[in-house]
Amino acid sequence: MEVARALNGALAGAVAAGVWAAQQPLDQRVFGCRFDDTELLGKLVTRGRRWPAVGLAVHLQNGAGFGALFATAGHRLPGPPYLRGLLAAMIEHLATWPLVRVVDRIHPARRELPTLAGSRRAFAQATWRHLVFGLVLGLVEARLNRPVVGFEGFAYPPAREGRTPVEASVAIPAPPAR
Repeated sequence: MEVARALNGALAGAVAAGVWAAQQPLDQRVFGCRFDDTELLGKLVTRGRRWPAVGLAVHLQNGAGFGALFATAGHRLPGPPYLRGLLAAMIEHLATWPLVRVVDRIHPARRELPTLAGSRRAFAQATWRHLVFGLVLGLVEARLNRPVVGFEGFAYPPAREGRTPVEASVAIPAPPAR
């Protein structure tokens, strides 16, 4: 596994998860459903007053993990980066949504959370969130892992040479020999 590529993917996934979390209050109003992923995750870990911060941290970690996996395997999916991100996020969403029945039954805070199983609003809301996540993930990961043009005019993929895009873009070539 190319470590730099995976780390860039993790950063892209964390950014995408942050966008997801930031837009949740808006989609709760639009879809008429108070389902909150950070609440679900935070109250799984702690029942204290710190659940919002804990839930956000877990959500960002999940996004980073998914992003790292996407960066290393997502190129196998068809289409441009944004489409690959959308496709990967929708595959994950559709594969894991049936688990909401388990969440509704065994989550420690199940009485404080909306029931998700059988809720068309919650499903539509989660679909929207995965679309947002996938789009951001695909675009940011492609940007971070793109080949960088060096000073001599040739392109080299920074992850393959162990450099991040930032390191590669500020590399100063050695002065010419006299």
